[in-house]
Amino acid sequence: MFLVMRFDFRNPAFAGTLMADRYEAALDIAEWADGLGIPVSIILHEHHGSADGYIPSPALIVAAMAARTKNVRFMIGAVLAPFHDPLRIAEDWCVLDHLTRGRADPIIGGGYAPSEFAMFDVPLKERPKRVSELAVTLRAAFQGKPFEYRGRTVHITPEPYRPGGPPVLMGGASEGAARRAARLGDGFIPSQPEVWEFYRDEMIKLGKPDPGPGGGDGSVVTALAADPGRGWEAMGSYFLYETNAYCAWKDAAAEASPYDVFPDVATLRQANRYNVITPAEMVERLGAAPVAQFHPLCGGMPIDLAWQSLQLFENEVLPAFRKEEGGA
Repeated sequence: MFLVMRFDFRNPAFAGTLMADRYEAALDIAEWADGLGIPVSIILHEHHGSADGYIPSPALIVAAMAARTKNVRFMIGAVLAPFHDPLRIAEDWCVLDHLTRGRADPIIGGGYAPSEFAMFDVPLKERPKRVSELAVTLRAAFQGKPFEYRGRTVHITPEPYRPGGPPVLMGGASEGAARRAARLGDGFIPSQPEVWEFYRDEMIKLGKPDPGPGGGDGSVVTALAADPGRGWEAMGSYFLYETNAYCAWKDAAAEASPYDVFPDVATLRQANRYNVITPAEMVERLGAAPVAQFHPLCGGMPIDLAWQSLQLFENEVLPAFRKEEGGA
C-alpha cells in the first residue's frame, strides 16, 4: 500500500477556518501518515496572490512537516520558475535537502495564471526561458562547485545532503513543456496525461532511456464516508469550490485544464472527478497495486471532515491490505 496526499491550503471565507489551524492540521496529518508504517508521499502546490490563501511558500510547509516526520517523502509541484530568483531557489533547496535528509524533490513549472505574472511584473512570453534557466541553474548548483551564471562565477552553499542534490523534475501541460523536460530535466510530471507522449517521443529522439507509457490522472479527488450520500452533502460544496476556482485561472490563461466549471454539486457528482466512496469500495478499486490518493483539505474542507475520511482509511482500508500481505 502506498499513500499519496496533496495540499494547497485554499481557505475560502465560507470555510470559517483560521489559516493557522489549517496549517496545524496539515502538520498533524503528515505526522499521522508517518506513523502508518507504509510509504507516504505528500505533494505541495504553489500559487500567488489568491484571495483564498492558496499557499505561496510551500517549502516552508515542507520544512515544518519534515520536522514532524521521519519517512514521508515530499514534492513541491510546482516551483513556479518565472516568479523566483534561480540562485535563491537553489539555496533554499540545498538547505531543504539537509532539513529533510533527502526526502524532498522539486518539480519545476512555468505557471499559467495571468494574475500571477502581473503581480510579479513578468511577461508571459518569458516563461519558457525562465523555466529552462531554473532547471539548468539547479542542476549546476547541486553539484556543489562554482559554476557560470549570467556571465559570472557563483557558488551555492551548502552543497546538498544528497550527492548531486535532488532530481530536477519538470512539469507542464503542453508539448513544449514535455520536450523541454526531456532535454533539461531528470523526469517529467505532466498536469495533463496526454502530453506524456511528447516527453516520451523526445526522450527517444535524444537517445535517452524510454520512460514507457504514462500513468493515470492524478487530479481525481477521492474521500471516504460510511454513507457516501451524506458525505457528498457535507463535502460537495468544497469540491465545487475547488474545481470552479481552478477553472477561473485556467480560463483566464486560455490553457488546457483537467478541471471544469460546474453549476452545482449535483452536476459535479455525476462527473466522477470527485468521488465520495465507502472504505469497502476503495478496497475494491485499489486492487492488486494499491495507491491511495487523498486531498484531505480540498477546497477549504473542514478539518474534522478531513480526519473522518483519513481515519476510515486507517481503520477500514489499510487493514484489508495488511491482512493480504500477512497471508502472502
